[in-house]
Amino acid sequence: MTENYKNIYLKRGKQESLLRFHPWIFSGAIHHADIDIQEGDVVRVITADGDFVAVGHYQVGTISVRVLSFRDIAIDHAFWVSRLQAALDMRRGIGLADNQRGDTYRLVHGEGDNLPGLIIDCYGHTAVMQAHSVGMHMCREHICEALAQVMGDRISSVYYKSEGTLPFKADLGEENGFIFGQTSDNVAVENGLKFLIDWRRGQKTGFFIDQRENRALLERYAKDKSVLNMFCYTGGFSAYAMRGGAKLVHSVDSSAKAIDLTNQNVALNFPGDDRHEAFCDDAFKFMDANDDKYDLIVLDPPAFAKHRGALRNALKGYTRLNVKGLERIKRGGILFTFSCSQVVTKDQFRAAVFTAAAQTGRKVRILHQLHQPADHPINIYHPEGEYLKGLVLYVE
Repeated sequence: MTENYKNIYLKRGKQESLLRFHPWIFSGAIHHADIDIQEGDVVRVITADGDFVAVGHYQVGTISVRVLSFRDIAIDHAFWVSRLQAALDMRRGIGLADNQRGDTYRLVHGEGDNLPGLIIDCYGHTAVMQAHSVGMHMCREHICEALAQVMGDRISSVYYKSEGTLPFKADLGEENGFIFGQTSDNVAVENGLKFLIDWRRGQKTGFFIDQRENRALLERYAKDKSVLNMFCYTGGFSAYAMRGGAKLVHSVDSSAKAIDLTNQNVALNFPGDDRHEAFCDDAFKFMDANDDKYDLIVLDPPAFAKHRGALRNALKGYTRLNVKGLERIKRGGILFTFSCSQVVTKDQFRAAVFTAAAQTGRKVRILHQLHQPADHPINIYHPEGEYLKGLVLYVE
């Protein structure tokens, strides 16, 4: 029993989604709350009939409570240890943790690991922790302590990187930095390839781990091909294409910093190899200037829609981008195309690509339908956790 936590009371009938174990409580479902509840507090959720239904973090906004447990328990050190141990056990069980060919994986994926609002990525002996809720930010030291206990000698430092992911209005004064240990070693290994991880200034936690399996798939198709990696960021797909035996690899990004990082990562694995060249340019301008040049094109843009209000324009954007890729690729070429927008469903993305194919009039076959890897699990009770969609297309 957790009587020291304050209570939030639901409107009648609004507990139904919680009885199906959905981990979010929206503001419209709340009837009233105890006084003086602060943002980030752990609260108990009570039905209109007075029954306990969940315990979680309170936050001002559309999602008022992110559920930590459907049992009436204390959110204490034992809780954090238990959840983090379960997350590690799963990664060990699927062969990602303690793997000789790679030390890069996601340890905690928010709702997918029953810890909504928390991301932890492991790069070698450094864990990068990111809070997406005020509650997780408030608990960061407790989580870090439990993390160090669970991981043991697997990690020697924890970098906290939440400046860009917490609500601005909360005015938390958060700063990025090490909260356990220190290190200057920022080289991580993925499937035997080395990558420099910019956890200080990079996007997300410094690297897009979620494309690991899709990069490996591209490697299988790269032999003797001319490859264009559009929106290359850190050059992950480029390095895999190089190892796969591509005859040339061109990496394109509108960010000069991304181009520098891509060049460094390619040089780290293939020093002095002149098959690779990187260009700081606009995606559409570059593809217009390079028609019928590439056998394999990767379109992995940043999220076009971060909220439902942007969905319609996002779908138009995906169609426009894929029209360009499908128009410019060589006959018999292979196109890897992705969406990482959570609000875009896989059916909507596929429809946008279908529209693009129809506009070009080319014969197009789907070879693979791709999604996020196993260390980015989807809680079966939280389908919103499926965010990465991809198609591999054969284009005549």
